[in-house]
Amino acid sequence: HQPSKLDTWVRFPSPAFLLPIFKWHAESDRRKVGIRSEEKGGIEMKEEKKQILGHVLACGTQMMWGATFVSTKVLLAYFLPVQVLFTRVVIAFLMLWILYPHSLKIVDKKRELAFAGAGLFGIVLYFMLENTALTMTYASNVGIIVACAPFFVAVIVGIFFKNEKPGVNFFIGFVIAIIGIAMISMNGAKSLHLNPKGDMLAFTAMISWGCYSAVIKKIGEWNYPTAAVTRRIYFYGMVFLIPVLIGQKVSWDMTQFQRPEIILNFLFLGVGASAMGFFLWNLSTKWIGAIKTSVYIYVSPVVTVVLSVVILHEKMTVVSVSGAVLILLGLIVSQKKRNFVKK
Repeated sequence: HQPSKLDTWVRFPSPAFLLPIFKWHAESDRRKVGIRSEEKGGIEMKEEKKQILGHVLACGTQMMWGATFVSTKVLLAYFLPVQVLFTRVVIAFLMLWILYPHSLKIVDKKRELAFAGAGLFGIVLYFMLENTALTMTYASNVGIIVACAPFFVAVIVGIFFKNEKPGVNFFIGFVIAIIGIAMISMNGAKSLHLNPKGDMLAFTAMISWGCYSAVIKKIGEWNYPTAAVTRRIYFYGMVFLIPVLIGQKVSWDMTQFQRPEIILNFLFLGVGASAMGFFLWNLSTKWIGAIKTSVYIYVSPVVTVVLSVVILHEKMTVVSVSGAVLILLGLIVSQKKRNFVKK
Protein backbone atom coordinates (compact mmCIF):
# COMPACT_ATOMS: atom_id res chain seq x y z
CA HIS A 1 0.00 0.00 0.00
CA GLN A 2 2.87 2.42 -0.68
CA PRO A 3 1.43 5.47 -2.47
CA SER A 4 4.57 6.60 -4.34
CA LYS A 5 3.15 8.80 -7.07
CA LEU A 6 -0.26 8.58 -5.39
CA ASP A 7 1.05 10.86 -2.62
CA THR A 8 -1.28 13.65 -3.56
CA TRP A 9 -4.92 14.51 -3.11
CA VAL A 10 -7.83 15.53 -5.22
CA ARG A 11 -10.09 18.48 -4.54
CA PHE A 12 -13.66 17.33 -4.86
CA PRO A 13 -16.72 19.51 -5.33
CA SER A 14 -18.84 20.47 -2.34
CA PRO A 15 -21.77 18.11 -1.62
CA ALA A 16 -24.05 21.12 -1.14
CA PHE A 17 -25.71 20.43 -4.48
CA LEU A 18 -27.27 17.33 -2.90
CA LEU A 19 -29.08 19.26 -0.15
CA PRO A 20 -32.25 19.75 -2.27
CA ILE A 21 -32.46 15.97 -2.64
CA PHE A 22 -32.18 15.56 1.14
CA LYS A 23 -34.83 18.26 1.66
CA TRP A 24 -37.27 16.74 -0.82
CA HIS A 25 -36.56 13.26 0.44
CA ALA A 26 -37.24 14.25 4.05
CA GLU A 27 -40.61 15.73 3.10
CA SER A 28 -41.50 12.74 0.92
CA ASP A 29 -40.56 10.08 3.48
CA ARG A 30 -42.25 11.86 6.37
CA ARG A 31 -45.39 11.97 4.25
CA LYS A 32 -45.13 8.22 3.66
CA VAL A 33 -44.87 7.32 7.35
CA GLY A 34 -47.82 9.50 8.29
CA ILE A 35 -46.06 12.54 9.74
CA ARG A 36 -47.42 14.57 6.90
CA SER A 37 -50.43 13.61 4.80
CA GLU A 38 -50.15 13.21 1.07
CA GLU A 39 -52.58 16.07 0.52
CA LYS A 40 -50.33 18.49 2.40
CA GLY A 41 -47.06 17.10 1.17
CA GLY A 42 -46.45 19.80 -1.42
CA ILE A 43 -43.93 17.98 -3.61
CA GLU A 44 -44.80 14.66 -5.21
CA MET A 45 -42.33 13.05 -7.58
CA LYS A 46 -43.93 10.95 -10.30
CA GLU A 47 -42.95 7.31 -10.54
CA GLU A 48 -41.38 7.80 -13.97
CA LYS A 49 -39.17 10.62 -12.67
CA LYS A 50 -38.16 8.45 -9.73
CA GLN A 51 -37.05 5.74 -12.14
CA ILE A 52 -34.97 8.16 -14.20
CA LEU A 53 -33.42 9.86 -11.18
CA GLY A 54 -32.74 6.47 -9.60
CA HIS A 55 -30.59 5.45 -12.57
CA VAL A 56 -28.80 8.83 -12.58
CA LEU A 57 -28.04 8.63 -8.85
CA ALA A 58 -26.80 5.04 -9.08
CA CYS A 59 -24.48 5.90 -11.96
CA GLY A 60 -23.25 9.07 -10.25
CA THR A 61 -22.60 7.20 -7.00
CA GLN A 62 -20.47 4.61 -8.77
CA MET A 63 -18.50 7.38 -10.50
CA MET A 64 -17.79 8.86 -7.07
CA TRP A 65 -16.93 5.46 -5.58
CA GLY A 66 -14.60 4.80 -8.49
CA ALA A 67 -12.52 7.75 -7.28
CA THR A 68 -12.17 6.48 -3.71
CA PHE A 69 -9.16 4.30 -4.49
CA VAL A 70 -6.99 7.43 -4.81
CA SER A 71 -7.98 8.74 -1.39
CA THR A 72 -7.73 5.32 0.23
CA LYS A 73 -4.25 4.71 -1.20
CA VAL A 74 -3.04 8.04 0.18
CA LEU A 75 -4.47 7.36 3.65
CA LEU A 76 -3.12 3.80 3.81
CA ALA A 77 0.39 5.27 3.83
CA TYR A 78 -0.38 6.67 7.31
CA PHE A 79 -3.17 4.51 8.76
CA LEU A 80 -4.28 0.88 8.98
CA PRO A 81 -7.25 -0.21 6.83
CA VAL A 82 -9.53 -0.51 9.87
CA GLN A 83 -8.54 3.01 10.97
CA VAL A 84 -9.45 4.44 7.57
CA LEU A 85 -12.76 2.58 7.57
CA PHE A 86 -13.73 3.53 11.14
CA THR A 87 -12.84 7.20 10.63
CA ARG A 88 -14.87 7.51 7.44
CA VAL A 89 -17.80 5.73 9.14
CA VAL A 90 -17.75 8.17 12.07
CA ILE A 91 -17.57 11.17 9.71
CA ALA A 92 -20.45 9.78 7.64
CA PHE A 93 -22.58 9.20 10.75
CA LEU A 94 -22.04 12.76 11.99
CA MET A 95 -22.66 14.24 8.53
CA LEU A 96 -25.97 12.42 8.21
CA TRP A 97 -27.04 13.74 11.63
CA ILE A 98 -26.29 17.28 10.46
CA LEU A 99 -28.20 16.89 7.19
CA TYR A 100 -31.11 14.97 8.72
CA PRO A 101 -31.37 15.71 12.49
CA HIS A 102 -34.43 13.53 13.06
CA SER A 103 -34.60 10.31 15.04
CA LEU A 104 -35.69 7.06 13.44
CA LYS A 105 -38.69 5.69 15.31
CA ILE A 106 -39.04 1.93 14.94
CA VAL A 107 -42.11 0.37 16.55
CA ASP A 108 -41.21 -3.22 15.72
CA LYS A 109 -37.89 -3.75 17.49
CA LYS A 110 -37.26 -6.91 15.48
CA ARG A 111 -36.55 -4.66 12.52
CA GLU A 112 -33.41 -3.48 14.30
CA LEU A 113 -31.91 -6.82 13.28
CA ALA A 114 -32.19 -5.76 9.65
CA PHE A 115 -30.34 -2.49 10.30
CA ALA A 116 -27.68 -4.35 12.26
CA GLY A 117 -27.35 -6.85 9.42
CA ALA A 118 -26.96 -4.06 6.86
CA GLY A 119 -24.22 -2.47 8.98
CA LEU A 120 -22.46 -5.80 9.36
CA PHE A 121 -22.69 -6.93 5.72
CA GLY A 122 -22.39 -3.60 3.89
CA ILE A 123 -20.02 -1.60 6.09
CA VAL A 124 -17.84 -4.00 8.09
CA LEU A 125 -17.57 -7.36 6.31
CA TYR A 126 -17.56 -6.01 2.75
CA PHE A 127 -14.78 -3.47 3.27
CA MET A 128 -12.70 -5.57 5.67
CA LEU A 129 -12.82 -8.66 3.43
CA GLU A 130 -12.04 -6.67 0.29
CA ASN A 131 -9.13 -4.77 1.90
CA THR A 132 -7.72 -7.99 3.35
CA ALA A 133 -8.03 -9.69 -0.04
CA LEU A 134 -5.95 -6.91 -1.60
CA THR A 135 -3.10 -7.78 0.77
CA MET A 136 -3.22 -11.48 -0.16
CA THR A 137 -3.88 -11.58 -3.88
CA TYR A 138 -3.39 -9.50 -7.03
CA ALA A 139 -5.36 -6.29 -7.46
CA SER A 140 -6.41 -7.46 -10.94
CA ASN A 141 -8.00 -10.57 -9.41
CA VAL A 142 -9.92 -8.49 -6.89
CA GLY A 143 -11.01 -6.07 -9.61
CA ILE A 144 -12.53 -8.87 -11.69
CA ILE A 145 -14.19 -10.52 -8.70
CA VAL A 146 -15.62 -7.25 -7.39
CA ALA A 147 -17.14 -6.63 -10.82
CA CYS A 148 -19.13 -9.83 -10.34
CA ALA A 149 -21.14 -8.13 -7.58
CA PRO A 150 -24.26 -7.64 -9.78
CA PHE A 151 -24.37 -11.41 -10.32
CA PHE A 152 -24.24 -12.11 -6.57
CA VAL A 153 -26.84 -9.41 -5.94
CA ALA A 154 -29.14 -10.90 -8.58
CA VAL A 155 -28.86 -14.40 -7.14
CA ILE A 156 -29.29 -13.45 -3.47
CA VAL A 157 -32.04 -10.87 -4.06
CA GLY A 158 -33.79 -13.31 -6.42
CA ILE A 159 -33.90 -15.94 -3.65
CA PHE A 160 -35.67 -13.67 -1.16
CA PHE A 161 -37.71 -11.48 -3.51
CA LYS A 162 -39.70 -13.30 -6.16
CA ASN A 163 -40.83 -10.04 -7.80
CA GLU A 164 -37.29 -9.09 -8.83
CA LYS A 165 -35.57 -11.72 -10.92
CA PRO A 166 -32.95 -11.08 -13.64
CA GLY A 167 -33.85 -11.82 -17.25
CA VAL A 168 -31.77 -12.90 -20.23
CA ASN A 169 -30.48 -9.39 -21.00
CA PHE A 170 -29.01 -9.11 -17.53
CA PHE A 171 -26.81 -12.17 -17.98
CA ILE A 172 -25.80 -11.24 -21.55
CA GLY A 173 -24.77 -7.79 -20.36
CA PHE A 174 -23.00 -9.35 -17.38
CA VAL A 175 -20.81 -11.53 -19.63
CA ILE A 176 -19.97 -8.61 -21.94
CA ALA A 177 -19.07 -6.35 -19.01
CA ILE A 178 -16.93 -9.01 -17.28
CA ILE A 179 -14.92 -9.49 -20.48
CA GLY A 180 -14.30 -5.73 -20.60
CA ILE A 181 -13.34 -5.62 -16.92
CA ALA A 182 -10.96 -8.55 -17.39
CA MET A 183 -9.31 -6.68 -20.28
CA ILE A 184 -8.76 -3.63 -18.05
CA SER A 185 -7.61 -5.61 -15.01
CA MET A 186 -5.25 -7.82 -17.02
CA ASN A 187 -3.94 -5.00 -19.20
CA GLY A 188 -0.26 -5.70 -19.70
CA ALA A 189 -0.33 -9.05 -17.90
CA LYS A 190 0.29 -12.28 -19.77
CA SER A 191 -1.73 -14.54 -17.53
CA LEU A 192 -4.10 -14.60 -14.56
CA HIS A 193 -2.38 -15.67 -11.34
CA LEU A 194 -4.61 -17.28 -8.72
CA ASN A 195 -4.28 -16.97 -4.97
CA PRO A 196 -6.96 -19.22 -3.41
CA LYS A 197 -7.11 -17.56 0.01
CA GLY A 198 -7.13 -13.98 -1.23
CA ASP A 199 -9.50 -14.71 -4.11
CA MET A 200 -11.88 -16.54 -1.76
CA LEU A 201 -11.94 -13.52 0.56
CA ALA A 202 -12.83 -11.31 -2.42
CA PHE A 203 -15.66 -13.67 -3.37
CA THR A 204 -16.87 -13.63 0.23
CA ALA A 205 -16.89 -9.84 0.12
CA MET A 206 -19.18 -9.98 -2.91
CA ILE A 207 -21.53 -12.39 -1.15
CA SER A 208 -21.60 -9.95 1.76
CA TRP A 209 -22.52 -7.12 -0.64
CA GLY A 210 -25.29 -9.27 -2.09
CA CYS A 211 -26.68 -9.84 1.42
CA TYR A 212 -26.48 -6.10 2.08
CA SER A 213 -28.44 -5.37 -1.10
CA ALA A 214 -31.16 -7.84 -0.10
CA VAL A 215 -31.45 -6.34 3.39
CA ILE A 216 -31.56 -2.79 2.01
CA LYS A 217 -34.32 -3.75 -0.39
CA LYS A 218 -36.36 -5.14 2.51
CA ILE A 219 -35.74 -2.03 4.63
CA GLY A 220 -36.82 0.10 1.67
CA GLU A 221 -40.25 -1.58 1.77
CA TRP A 222 -40.82 -0.17 5.26
CA ASN A 223 -40.73 3.41 3.90
CA TYR A 224 -38.45 4.88 6.55
CA PRO A 225 -36.54 8.08 5.63
CA THR A 226 -33.50 6.92 3.67
CA ALA A 227 -31.20 9.43 5.37
CA ALA A 228 -32.17 8.09 8.80
CA VAL A 229 -31.85 4.51 7.55
CA THR A 230 -28.33 5.14 6.23
CA ARG A 231 -27.35 6.82 9.49
CA ARG A 232 -28.64 3.86 11.54
CA ILE A 233 -26.65 1.47 9.34
CA TYR A 234 -23.48 3.48 9.97
CA PHE A 235 -24.21 3.40 13.70
CA TYR A 236 -24.13 -0.38 13.67
CA GLY A 237 -21.05 -0.24 11.46
CA MET A 238 -19.27 1.72 14.20
CA VAL A 239 -20.47 -0.72 16.87
CA PHE A 240 -19.15 -3.76 14.96
CA LEU A 241 -15.83 -2.07 14.17
CA ILE A 242 -15.01 -1.24 17.80
CA PRO A 243 -14.09 -4.87 18.71
CA VAL A 244 -11.83 -4.97 15.63
CA LEU A 245 -10.06 -1.80 16.76
CA ILE A 246 -9.61 -3.21 20.26
CA GLY A 247 -8.39 -6.57 18.92
CA GLN A 248 -5.78 -4.90 16.73
CA LYS A 249 -4.78 -2.49 19.55
CA VAL A 250 -5.13 0.45 17.21
CA SER A 251 -3.97 3.93 18.20
CA TRP A 252 -4.14 7.16 16.21
CA ASP A 253 -1.26 9.52 15.62
CA MET A 254 -3.16 12.80 15.80
CA THR A 255 -0.23 14.75 14.37
CA GLN A 256 -1.03 13.19 10.99
CA PHE A 257 -4.23 15.23 10.87
CA GLN A 258 -2.12 18.36 10.52
CA ARG A 259 -1.53 17.36 6.91
CA PRO A 260 -4.03 18.94 4.49
CA GLU A 261 -4.10 15.84 2.29
CA ILE A 262 -5.15 13.69 5.25
CA ILE A 263 -8.06 15.95 6.18
CA LEU A 264 -9.24 16.41 2.58
CA ASN A 265 -9.15 12.71 1.76
CA PHE A 266 -10.94 11.74 4.97
CA LEU A 267 -13.61 14.36 4.25
CA PHE A 268 -14.07 13.01 0.75
CA LEU A 269 -14.36 9.42 1.95
CA GLY A 270 -16.57 10.28 4.93
CA VAL A 271 -18.81 13.03 3.58
CA GLY A 272 -18.82 12.22 -0.12
CA ALA A 273 -18.29 8.50 -0.66
CA SER A 274 -19.81 7.29 2.60
CA ALA A 275 -22.55 9.67 3.76
CA MET A 276 -23.71 10.95 0.37
CA GLY A 277 -22.71 7.83 -1.53
CA PHE A 278 -24.56 5.29 0.60
CA PHE A 279 -27.56 7.61 0.98
CA LEU A 280 -27.91 7.94 -2.80
CA TRP A 281 -27.21 4.24 -3.35
CA ASN A 282 -29.85 3.20 -0.83
CA LEU A 283 -32.30 5.68 -2.36
CA SER A 284 -31.63 4.27 -5.84
CA THR A 285 -32.16 0.74 -4.54
CA LYS A 286 -35.49 1.84 -3.09
CA TRP A 287 -36.61 3.44 -6.36
CA ILE A 288 -35.37 1.13 -9.12
CA GLY A 289 -34.59 -2.12 -7.30
CA ALA A 290 -31.46 -3.81 -5.99
CA ILE A 291 -30.51 -5.62 -9.21
CA LYS A 292 -30.84 -2.63 -11.55
CA THR A 293 -28.88 -0.48 -9.12
CA SER A 294 -26.08 -3.05 -8.76
CA VAL A 295 -25.49 -3.11 -12.53
CA TYR A 296 -23.96 0.36 -12.29
CA ILE A 297 -21.03 -1.20 -10.43
CA TYR A 298 -19.70 -1.78 -13.97
CA VAL A 299 -19.08 1.98 -14.20
CA SER A 300 -16.38 1.93 -11.51
CA PRO A 301 -13.60 0.32 -13.62
CA VAL A 302 -14.18 2.89 -16.37
CA VAL A 303 -13.70 5.68 -13.82
CA THR A 304 -10.56 3.92 -12.64
CA VAL A 305 -9.11 3.98 -16.16
CA VAL A 306 -9.86 7.69 -16.57
CA LEU A 307 -8.38 8.55 -13.16
CA SER A 308 -5.28 6.49 -13.91
CA VAL A 309 -4.64 8.66 -16.95
CA VAL A 310 -5.58 12.04 -15.43
CA ILE A 311 -4.16 11.66 -11.91
CA LEU A 312 -1.57 8.88 -12.10
CA HIS A 313 -0.44 9.81 -15.63
CA GLU A 314 -0.65 6.21 -16.83
CA LYS A 315 -0.89 5.50 -20.54
CA MET A 316 -4.24 4.83 -22.15
CA THR A 317 -3.88 1.64 -24.18
CA VAL A 318 -6.04 0.11 -26.87
CA VAL A 319 -6.83 -2.77 -24.52
CA SER A 320 -8.04 -0.50 -21.72
CA VAL A 321 -10.15 1.60 -24.11
CA SER A 322 -11.67 -1.54 -25.66
CA GLY A 323 -12.39 -2.88 -22.18
CA ALA A 324 -14.12 0.36 -21.17
CA VAL A 325 -16.27 0.24 -24.31
CA LEU A 326 -17.30 -3.36 -23.58
CA ILE A 327 -18.17 -2.43 -19.99
CA LEU A 328 -20.45 0.38 -21.12
CA LEU A 329 -22.00 -1.90 -23.75
CA GLY A 330 -22.65 -4.53 -21.10
CA LEU A 331 -24.26 -1.89 -18.90
CA ILE A 332 -26.58 -0.81 -21.71
CA VAL A 333 -27.58 -4.39 -22.53
CA SER A 334 -28.18 -5.23 -18.86
CA GLN A 335 -30.55 -2.27 -18.45
CA LYS A 336 -32.61 -3.02 -21.56
CA LYS A 337 -36.33 -3.57 -21.15
CA ARG A 338 -37.49 -7.07 -20.26
CA ASN A 339 -34.29 -7.35 -18.31
CA PHE A 340 -36.21 -8.32 -15.19
CA VAL A 341 -39.10 -10.67 -14.70
CA LYS A 342 -41.82 -8.90 -12.74
CA LYS A 343 -44.56 -10.91 -11.14
